[in-house]
Amino acid sequence: MTAHAAPPAVVLPDVTRTTYVDGSWHEGRGASFTSTDPATATELARWTGSDATQTEAAVAAARRTFDAGTWRARPPVERAAVLRRLAGLVEEHREELARLVVAEVGSPVTLARSLQTATPAVNLAWAADRAEAGPRGGYREELPPLEHPVRAESVLLREPIGVVAAITPYNYPINMVAWKVGPALAAGCSVVLLPSPRGTLCTVALVRLAEEAGVPPGVLNLVTGGGEVGAVLSAHTDVDLVTFTGSNAVGAEVMRAAAATSTKVVLELGGKSPTVVLPGADLARAVGPSMLRFCRNAGQGCGATTRILVHRDDVEAFTAAAVAFLEGQVPVGDPHDVATEVGPLISAEHRDRVEGHLERAVARGARVLTGGGRPAGLDGWFLLPTLVTGVDADDEICQEELFAPVAVLLAYDTVDEAVAIANNSRYGLNALVWGEHEEALAVAARLETGTVAVNGGGGARPDVPWVGAKQSGIGSEMGEDGFAEFFTVKHLQWPAP
Repeated sequence: MTAHAAPPAVVLPDVTRTTYVDGSWHEGRGASFTSTDPATATELARWTGSDATQTEAAVAAARRTFDAGTWRARPPVERAAVLRRLAGLVEEHREELARLVVAEVGSPVTLARSLQTATPAVNLAWAADRAEAGPRGGYREELPPLEHPVRAESVLLREPIGVVAAITPYNYPINMVAWKVGPALAAGCSVVLLPSPRGTLCTVALVRLAEEAGVPPGVLNLVTGGGEVGAVLSAHTDVDLVTFTGSNAVGAEVMRAAAATSTKVVLELGGKSPTVVLPGADLARAVGPSMLRFCRNAGQGCGATTRILVHRDDVEAFTAAAVAFLEGQVPVGDPHDVATEVGPLISAEHRDRVEGHLERAVARGARVLTGGGRPAGLDGWFLLPTLVTGVDADDEICQEELFAPVAVLLAYDTVDEAVAIANNSRYGLNALVWGEHEEALAVAARLETGTVAVNGGGGARPDVPWVGAKQSGIGSEMGEDGFAEFFTVKHLQWPAP
């Protein structure tokens, strides 16, 4: 594991004003927060969140600009141009943003330079393309004439849904804003953005770039703080859509609050995703990527594949290779070091919660094959990559999302049993299948989940939806389906001449 050294200088955004309403930055009047570097447990900044009055003002600004057509009435090519400028600014400031992600979230710098910053630029550019092309079917779709019972003509108008409240998590603080705000602005919506308190510094930096890119005052507003701010947004009568990514517990609160006004919600929630290693799969090919899939970003990703299913005849060989890989090829330590694969968890409280799960599993008879403890010589909130066996598919550690570099190894005897174990979860977000191509595709089709990577899959694609089955969410993000979430459809019909 890598030792912690003095990190490079990180450029922090101005946190004296973290509320951005109607084109102006303001000091918060709400609760006080401290942003802490999870790799060193040292303070980065102190800031004050928005209060209810400032949150109301942000919604009012979004409502006014939407109703006035400040943004939605602009030609799509103009909205696209602003989004492309923002994508360009994110790329231009990529290293600065990456270092900020490392400091605030603890992501290893190689991940911070790729998924955390390069990918958002791609996603924002994709949103610009969508603004020009319009949603599937177009902004205005002429329908074939109706012949019976009377001859009539019709057109479908796809119009921006209105004011969007976007509530984002800490684990990918810039990319999750790109996922939500990019398509919302492309559609012509006005937005009120609320980031996790643990991702606020990154979000402030991104909103300042959006301001520089030319997003008009009042079209993108930023409020900061905790659950009390989210509660105001979720229940607000002037909000037309709440898009939230986070825990199931908070997602349920968002849904309950929005239900009072029948406000539409898009929720991306938890996951407990499986890796299925089919009989005869190439273990040399499967082991390393399977380990990295649950260790990426210290396991703090809803799509992490943390239940690994291996045929009983292959368990011994797979286990030996997996332990060797985790102990020899997954460095833990300073996230500023390009050699580091696993950085810290986001907080001491979160690490304590994960360790509690491990302790209870061991008390029930589980065996930790590797990891399970804290690396020596590091001051932050680190946890060694951990592989656990001797558990039942129904055990707590196999059913609860830990959001940590912890996976369980489960043996199966038949492929049907493997599919049943993989589907034995209230979640259905992601999966990974290894094996002969056609057999792996057939198994992938049987899994109750929104995304399946077969034999490693491919790169991130903005043009496909990220969607959860069961309790992993409602609605879609990204892709044509995700873009469609930000529109309403209006049918106009009249007698044909």
